Amino acid sequence: MWYFTWILGVLLACSFGIINAMWLEMTENLDRDADVEEDA
Repeated sequence: MWYFTWILGVLLACSFGIINAMWLEMTENLDRDADVEEDA
């Protein structure tokens, strides 16, 4: 039954990585939009 915890851990790590990448992209877009508004 150890493989259930192993696969759950792998899925949790993958989902954390995906969410982290999505958050990074979102904050980069927000920073870029803020810089454009300051320059205008």
